[in-house]
Amino acid sequence: MKKYFKQSIFIIALLSSTLLMAANSPASKVAAPSGPPKRLYTEEEFKKAVWEEASKLMKKAGSGHLVDFSKELLEKEDALKVKELVLQKEQEQLKLNTSDFQKKVLEFQDSQKKFLGCIDSQNEKVEKRVAQMVEVISGMKPQSAADVLSVQDPDLSVRILGQIEAQKASKIFNLMDKEVSARLQKQFLQMKK
Repeated sequence: MKKYFKQSIFIIALLSSTLLMAANSPASKVAAPSGPPKRLYTEEEFKKAVWEEASKLMKKAGSGHLVDFSKELLEKEDALKVKELVLQKEQEQLKLNTSDFQKKVLEFQDSQKKFLGCIDSQNEKVEKRVAQMVEVISGMKPQSAADVLSVQDPDLSVRILGQIEAQKASKIFNLMDKEVSARLQKQFLQMKK
């Protein structure tokens, strides 16, 4: 490990000195009459040129392992940069997905509230109709009420009988067919529990 560390330091020093020598070389100090010619390098071209120059200097120094090690270091550095970019993209995608999910949850909650509001509205309408039926049945003679409730849906009949005053309900039960009356009374008692 110490050997590689020393070699890394040597490579860095070598690269630095190469860059300094290139900057201080007589060719870089000669100025053309119209100004120094400038050449723009892409990042890839610059890396390639630095690597070639460093390789030449390290081969002159006679260290073949050092060349391989420095090449491996540079490759790992490039691989780390690629991984960092991939990780950043994944984090951005995760943020987008999270915000989309939160929007969908809010939309679902809104639609759920609307749906529950519709159910409540329908329940209120049903309760109003049942209350109207209670008024109508309460105003009828017991025999007529018994005839109407005997043929109605049993659940509705029980709900209506549950809201009528007890004396009138008992008269209606007495005037119904005994079998229908018994079935409705049983349902009425289960409703009260």
